[in-house]
Amino acid sequence: MMAHVHHRCGRPSAFLVENIDLLPKGCALDVAMGRGRNAVYLASRGFEVEGVDISPESLEAAQDLARESGVSLKVRLNDLEKDVFIEKDAYDLIICFNYLYRPLVPTLKEALRMGGMLVYETYIVDQVQFGRPRNPKHLLKHNELLDLFRDFRCLRYREGILERRKAVAGFIGMK
Repeated sequence: MMAHVHHRCGRPSAFLVENIDLLPKGCALDVAMGRGRNAVYLASRGFEVEGVDISPESLEAAQDLARESGVSLKVRLNDLEKDVFIEKDAYDLIICFNYLYRPLVPTLKEALRMGGMLVYETYIVDQVQFGRPRNPKHLLKHNELLDLFRDFRCLRYREGILERRKAVAGFIGMK
């Protein structure tokens, strides 16, 4: 099995790679998966992965990356801010990177099985000094990620400026 996926779509998130051994194997959902770098990494580590995204082009790129990497993914075209269908109690792991739509949080919580885990990392308000995103709708306030998942057991949390180029909060929690 591959330890890392290094293709044109970029490397998997360092936060995911650093914490992979914490995560329960099984069914995983990659929310707003983009071009599939994290989904393909999970699949290469033995997870059964489904990814959802609004962009047909991104889903096609994710499928190409999966084929090139010798793994399979299920992908689903879905606008997560409109008609969301995520099955309840269906996943052992949910990951979400660089995407924030607060009304989706209760749905993500319901989609996780009891004992399942969530890995969430996205931008915080300090990101405005580095560029996009700038819209407060897409930026977490300080400690907000902890607040959103306060009913989960927090296993890892970090918040701040990374590599002097991006400001993020990252959370790993168990339902």
